[in-house]
Amino acid sequence: MASQASLLLQKQLKDLCKHPVDGFSAGLVDDKNIFEWSVTIIGPPDTLYEGGFFNAIMTFPQNYPNSPPTVRFTSDMWHPNVYSDGRVCISILHPPGDDPSGYELASERWTPVHTVESIMLSIISMLSGPNDESPANVEAAKEWRDKRDEFKKKVSRCVRKSQEML
Repeated sequence: MASQASLLLQKQLKDLCKHPVDGFSAGLVDDKNIFEWSVTIIGPPDTLYEGGFFNAIMTFPQNYPNSPPTVRFTSDMWHPNVYSDGRVCISILHPPGDDPSGYELASERWTPVHTVESIMLSIISMLSGPNDESPANVEAAKEWRDKRDEFKKKVSRCVRKSQEML
């Protein structure tokens, strides 16, 4: 019997196939596993990431939508809000409830109303405007603040590499 999570994910996938959203594409890594999606994010226009095609894996927990998925870039990514292993660190992907470190409001964290589309649009927004106050990648955040030319060079290399992978 299909779980609530798998039915919801099937519906979201079907909706995205019928009504694609600008900026990303999504599909299953393996047709037998609705809980693991392959996504490609197109570098947003007028940003350092413009022209890039960044691949990521979105992994959903069995209790989705009560808990958030994880998103991990498999393409090289240099960004203050992306850990060196590719994991994306944005508030809406953090578990619901109060932030133990007191940095985020509960209202900024995961809620079950989020969809694949809202998550992807948040990641596109993250690429457009990094949050260097609470970085996952401290080195990238320092470069973003203090050595913008170095930061731009590293992002340009990631964009070029993503284009070569097509």
